[in-house]
Amino acid sequence: MSTPRFLNLPPGVAPQRIETPLGAFAALEALPVSGVVERWPAMLVPGLTGSKEDFIAVMQTLAQSGRRVLAIDLRGQYETPGPDDPEAYTCGALGADVDAIAQVIGHGEPVHLVGHSFGGLVAREAVIDGRTKFASFTLMSSGPSAITGQRAHNGRKIMKELPEHGLEHVWHTRIEPEALANGVPDEIVTFLRKRLLANSPTGLARMAEEVLSMHDRTEELRQIEVPTLVLFGEHDDGWPADVQRHMAARLGAERMVVPGAVHSPAVEAPETTAQALVRFWNAAESASWT
Repeated sequence: MSTPRFLNLPPGVAPQRIETPLGAFAALEALPVSGVVERWPAMLVPGLTGSKEDFIAVMQTLAQSGRRVLAIDLRGQYETPGPDDPEAYTCGALGADVDAIAQVIGHGEPVHLVGHSFGGLVAREAVIDGRTKFASFTLMSSGPSAITGQRAHNGRKIMKELPEHGLEHVWHTRIEPEALANGVPDEIVTFLRKRLLANSPTGLARMAEEVLSMHDRTEELRQIEVPTLVLFGEHDDGWPADVQRHMAARLGAERMVVPGAVHSPAVEAPETTAQALVRFWNAAESASWT
């Protein structure tokens, strides 16, 4: 399990709340510590059991490229409340939320969109639906369809155990043992518990169902012709590396394999990941201006 550097926010990073016609969303906003905002903004979407804090380690570097950068909590995640209706947590419904947030933070400008893991499937819906013009799209450790392997096994366990036993059971039997086995510091374990228990149980169960059943929309995404980057760790234990490489080829997308990283490059290799994103975003903007 990867853990965010959340205890001390870097200079230029602060909590925000984004008001949209679909509701309010918790966010972390990063602005340049020096210089001005002169490039298009970026929006970062977390994975299934994650939150905006998963991006803290990259946000200052991303903002220093001259951008406003926002990492969000999806509906039902951590500090963004959500309803008890399972249909509010389909990829399509969450993608509509991403559209609404992007339209607010873009102020008429295109927005660079990054989706991590399950967040990539959600963000893909927003790109494909065509309601928002995105400057670029990055699939970070995310695949073309349903997740596989051990993470799929964990997702099925969550779906089965949540309705009967609740979030505390998921914490004590799944997430806490993994954190302790990996030597995660006590203060971060405390945060991870707080974050998990703040999730909507209905939302988490439905999101798990979505990530286990998502169909392949690669050809539909290709038709949008948005500049796309497929970025993943060389040891990714979510979607296999070969699957993500093949998806990138089908999309005609750029590909970046992050050395040493597993499933959370923004946490495990933040500087490499941030620099790759900045290069990709700058190139996408330059191409649009020529």
